Amino acid sequence: MSLGLIGKKVGMTRIFSQETGAMVPVTVIDVAGNAFAQIKTAAGDGYDAVQVAFDAQKESRLTRPVAGHFKKLGIAPAKVLKEFRVEAAELPAQGAAHPGAALFEAGAWVDVIGTSKGRGFQGAMRRHNFHGSPAAHGSMMHRRTGSVGACATPSRVWKGQKMPGHMGNVRRTVQNLRVVQVRPDDNVILVSGPVPGARGSYVVVRPAKKKQGK
Repeated sequence: MSLGLIGKKVGMTRIFSQETGAMVPVTVIDVAGNAFAQIKTAAGDGYDAVQVAFDAQKESRLTRPVAGHFKKLGIAPAKVLKEFRVEAAELPAQGAAHPGAALFEAGAWVDVIGTSKGRGFQGAMRRHNFHGSPAAHGSMMHRRTGSVGACATPSRVWKGQKMPGHMGNVRRTVQNLRVVQVRPDDNVILVSGPVPGARGSYVVVRPAKKKQGK
């Protein structure tokens, strides 16, 4: 893994390509406030990594261990703390400033990690895209699940059976999104297409794992 960004999803909009005039849907991600919290080395910690802090937080709202961690590092408390594994040659110098939006260039490929919107308890039609039972008069099923297992063998419901239940509010990664624009003055990056989460939710932007060198 290489160094990435922590951001806040602002929302979606669209821009028009200057070359072709085509409309491109993009997600705006605010990355202002990224800061290096701790730099870990193989000699001192057993591996090379960088901790990145994002979004200021009141110290009174932190647990004592987390507050003590920030005090030991001598930095302001933050809401999000994310660690990125990097190569030893990529470790920043002590006291260096995070490049922020300038970390990526337009045209770069990235993966975006976020938490999907919570939908609560949902039926099988919405949760698993079942087509449903007959909707005509006389049908007693309509939106119900239907049979979920055999009678004599195996006399139980198989593990992993698609059934109604909690939907959403899970970690999701969307891979191979292109950085359409980078605006360092506004500390935002524009990424093609949608990303997981609601407006205002936190996301992690990292270099694409499957598009390296392309």
